[in-house]
Amino acid sequence: MSNESDNDLIFKALAHRRRREILDMLKDAPRTTGMLCEAFTDMDRCTVMLHLKVLEDADLVIAKKEGRERWNHLNSLPIKQVHDRWISAYAGHALSILDQLKKDLED
Repeated sequence: MSNESDNDLIFKALAHRRRREILDMLKDAPRTTGMLCEAFTDMDRCTVMLHLKVLEDADLVIAKKEGRERWNHLNSLPIKQVHDRWISAYAGHALSILDQLKKDLED
């Protein structure tokens, strides 16, 4: 994922708290859709599947069918690409500002 519309899909997917919680669960190990539904008792199966669809569209989740089960795997590469493009560049700038502030306060 490299173009801006792909980045928009990633940011849209990450914008919702429940989708971030799903990604957090998948970070540890792949889960079936049923396992995810059991973990989110306040949401019905259809809602969980809608969230998974948004995550798949952003290429953050890869679903693989094994028999009757659908296993959801985290694909962290798009998050790394967002980090490399946006977060790391701004973090470096923020650190230089804090370093300068520290020097100014010490003088």
